[in-house]
Amino acid sequence: MNVPENLKYTSEHEWVREEGDYVYIGITDFAQTELGDIVFVEFPEVGDILSSGDVFGTVEAVKTVADLYSPISGEVMEINESLENSPEAINKDTYNDGWIIKIKIKDNSELDLLIGPEDYKGLIS
Repeated sequence: MNVPENLKYTSEHEWVREEGDYVYIGITDFAQTELGDIVFVEFPEVGDILSSGDVFGTVEAVKTVADLYSPISGEVMEINESLENSPEAINKDTYNDGWIIKIKIKDNSELDLLIGPEDYKGLIS
């Protein structure tokens, strides 16, 4: 499984990439492998306010649907609109083209509660 060292993770298999006052969120390589071929992504609305742990959407694969959980609190600033027409980008390149939402961070201390790459590797092994 691909577990980039520059990201943080959740036990629900989301990844978080911090960029200044914002984070990009997607699902991990492990998660997309477990789900299989992704055919649809349900997004929140830009401007939605999320709290850590909130369900913000779903990822639908051929045989199942999985909820997406917000790893941190903040405002949805952007959704990855390219996934509306090409949800399979999550399967092909989950850590780059497959990001799902961008959030403006409300409380930076919540980032400290996320899982580091080594601990995430332990979780999925």
